[in-house]
Amino acid sequence: MEEMLVCPIEITLNLLSSKWKTLIIRELLTGTKRFSEMKRVMPGVTQKMLTQSLRGLEEDGLIERKVYPVVPPKVEYTLTELGLSLSPVIDEMRRFGTEYYKLDPSRHQVNA
Repeated sequence: MEEMLVCPIEITLNLLSSKWKTLIIRELLTGTKRFSEMKRVMPGVTQKMLTQSLRGLEEDGLIERKVYPVVPPKVEYTLTELGLSLSPVIDEMRRFGTEYYKLDPSRHQVNA
């Protein structure tokens, strides 16, 4: 039986498969956040897309969701150790994006 080759870059790209997942990780690198806090700092994300992205990150083991038994419900999201290990990747994306933007700022639309 032939062993399937796995590309580590493809694995990482699949984990960060949407702009929103990457931006959620960016936000959680600064600490635990509630849904409303993340929605506020990510203009353009719909409630449905944010919910789907958070669920996907939780299923992938990158974030933890903690529900507090209070009324109204309080839910917080935190990076797991695995999620925190993406910090150098996100930092490098930030560095590259900053340098690339400087090459010709007029070519780039800046979003969240």
